[in-house]
Amino acid sequence: MALSRIWSAFIVVSILVAGIQFLAGGQKQIFSSMVVGKRGDSVQVKQMPVSAAEPSLLAALDTVGRVKQGDLIYRKEADKVVAVKVQAANGIIDTCWDAVELCLKLIGVMALFIGFMNIAERAGGINLLSRIIGPFFTKLFPEVPKGHPAMGHMIMNFSANLLGLDNASTPFGLKAMQSLQELNPQKEVASNAQIMFLCLHAAGFNLIPVSVIAIRATQHASDPTDVFLPCMIVTFVGTMTAMFIVSLRQKINLLQPVIITWILGISAVVALLVWYITTLDANAVQFFSSVLSNGLILLVFLLIVLGGIYKKIDLFDAFIDGAKNGFDTAIRIIPYLVGIMVAVSMLRISGTFDVIMEGIRSFFSFLGADTRFVEGLPTALIRPLSGGAARGMMVSTMIANGPDSFASRLSGIFQGAADTTFYVVAVYFGSVSIKNTRYSIGTMLLADLAGIITAIILAYLFFGGSV
Repeated sequence: MALSRIWSAFIVVSILVAGIQFLAGGQKQIFSSMVVGKRGDSVQVKQMPVSAAEPSLLAALDTVGRVKQGDLIYRKEADKVVAVKVQAANGIIDTCWDAVELCLKLIGVMALFIGFMNIAERAGGINLLSRIIGPFFTKLFPEVPKGHPAMGHMIMNFSANLLGLDNASTPFGLKAMQSLQELNPQKEVASNAQIMFLCLHAAGFNLIPVSVIAIRATQHASDPTDVFLPCMIVTFVGTMTAMFIVSLRQKINLLQPVIITWILGISAVVALLVWYITTLDANAVQFFSSVLSNGLILLVFLLIVLGGIYKKIDLFDAFIDGAKNGFDTAIRIIPYLVGIMVAVSMLRISGTFDVIMEGIRSFFSFLGADTRFVEGLPTALIRPLSGGAARGMMVSTMIANGPDSFASRLSGIFQGAADTTFYVVAVYFGSVSIKNTRYSIGTMLLADLAGIITAIILAYLFFGGSV
């Protein structure tokens, strides 16, 4: 029910805000933009007589012809000044195709990884992983029987997530959800184990934010890797927040020696990797990450094939059976993805985010607080809704403020700090036809909030002197 209410609220609010923009804001094209508009279209937002424009704006327009302020572009047309805005998302018609296209692209990746996962299952590799990680996971997932394949599937997902392997983490995660669904007595209601798994996954504990570092490098930041440590701390805080909230709801004692030992052990390994990475420059970090992540994928494939040969199973037959399951899963999530992506598109194009941002800025200005962090907030606010849109917000912030500005660094931390909550909910719960998500969305959003607050604090600690 929570997802249904949130989804309904997105649509109702976006249409109401669009109506206000049409009637009071002079945006006569907003309804067509929401329905049939395309990403990159120039949409007229407002116009004013030349006499009503600020002298500094007029002087700039006379010099360069067009001026960009925030997300608006001003230009002179005869006796008036027109402000246009580049549409940041497709309208609902094209968004439906975007969702289907995303699922079609996902089919190949899903077929590949779940095919290899099926070989690993038949060869006993997943059960081996389950036994290794069992002492920890049996405490965190008490409803999952010891040695169940779901344990191995979940650890594969968490490992891929830790290394930023998006292409691998999604198939592994969907396989984990299917394994957990086999144990779920109420097939349309999320089980405790599914909620714990998905909340930890959505928190997105990540070792190296490679995409953020790469984008900062392309924007010529003086030190593209300077957001690496804050990003990792933020994802760790988000993960711990999610674990604490779910454990509290499910009455799981986190102070058990096994859980504490595993968390401390993982933290020590991560700390060693962090220490090593901090000794590298930006190019070396990207090279190390690429070798580590891609090398591990190939190593996993090699070990699975060797294990299958050792167990004398029909490798290709096992791969094909698993790949078929990957195809079915990718097709099954299309309706869920269409619903979420359309609602997010409407929310973005309607101008709802602009209204929220202006309200936040005004509130903190009224309190007399430092409002530099507000410039980076769009990335944080849209991150739970769309990873691609958040990436675009980050790039836009860097272009507008400079790659070494406080806002740009904060935006980079936000981008590398968590997974896309509503995408995760739609895809993972949709893959097993879960309708009642219980308290999972609320937990994920609270973990996101903890990450946002931590990111702002760390940005002031690390980069408070930046302009």
